[in-house]
Amino acid sequence: MSNLARAWLGPLVPLYRLGLALRERRLTSGSEPVERLQWPVISIGNLSTGGAGKTPLTIALARALTVRGAHVDVLSRGYGRAGQGTEQVQKEGSAERYGDEPLLIAREADVSVYVAARRVEAGRVAEAEHETDGLAVHLLDDGFQHRQLHRDVDVLLLNLRDWRDGLLPAGNLREEIGAAKRAGVIAIPAEEAELEGELREWGWSGPVWKLHRRMDVLALDGEVVAFCGIARPEQFFLGLEQAGVQIAERIVFRDHHRYTQSDWQRLDNALRRTQARTLLTTEKDRVRLGTLADTLPLRTVPLRTEIEDEAAALEWLMGRIRSSRHS
Repeated sequence: MSNLARAWLGPLVPLYRLGLALRERRLTSGSEPVERLQWPVISIGNLSTGGAGKTPLTIALARALTVRGAHVDVLSRGYGRAGQGTEQVQKEGSAERYGDEPLLIAREADVSVYVAARRVEAGRVAEAEHETDGLAVHLLDDGFQHRQLHRDVDVLLLNLRDWRDGLLPAGNLREEIGAAKRAGVIAIPAEEAELEGELREWGWSGPVWKLHRRMDVLALDGEVVAFCGIARPEQFFLGLEQAGVQIAERIVFRDHHRYTQSDWQRLDNALRRTQARTLLTTEKDRVRLGTLADTLPLRTVPLRTEIEDEAAALEWLMGRIRSSRHS
């Protein structure tokens, strides 16, 4: 049973569903062509409007595939970026130019990241710049709905909240649950193991990965002011509480918020008002703060994603890539 966030917008859902149906017709008829890159493409995506953990999983897969000898890059839209055209993300650059997620991936995964409105163009630039005789792979960040680019494997992140949600604009789903059947593998939170049973009853017969998400919270002295600008801020605050962090005040900004001097003043005022010693935020927010972060008593909380039985999951993934390119 869904718990719609904006139930009063229910009368508009049929219009949204009609838009999805029209796009499906364009894709299946060929009027919206699906383009293909030379290297295999692994898409990491979800059904909802955000907060599924795509970026940590992209970083984890990039690292794991690199360790196994693959040449890996990441293709991203670069949501909200000011830059134009196709660009390779420079680690010393800004979130304003490239987008917060591409910049974070480039820094944390230590792989090449390319941003472009049309990700096929980013992939072509990447392939032209890197010649390799071995296995080379594109990771498509937030790519489940970016169907105009062919992918060899779709990794779909799904949780109970999305499983029981409804379509935009009344709910938060960009596509209906039935779209999950396009996936090659479904990745679920390890703590929501009952979701696998519901998926099997629904008819899903493919692989299910269980993801363990870990917040690395270092020991802190006294209370903190915690803030973030992410899609599901409650998850961040809950994780801090579960780690024993004493939160004096919580401040929430909109998702992908671009921080300004006035925001810095608001955070500084919160420190003075609560007499807390530390500001605590996410890595994405630290990236968007840019040089403002250098003037604050700020600490970040890394979020790590681990795939349960990673060896078996990666063996399946690499086998699927190789077979799809030789079929």
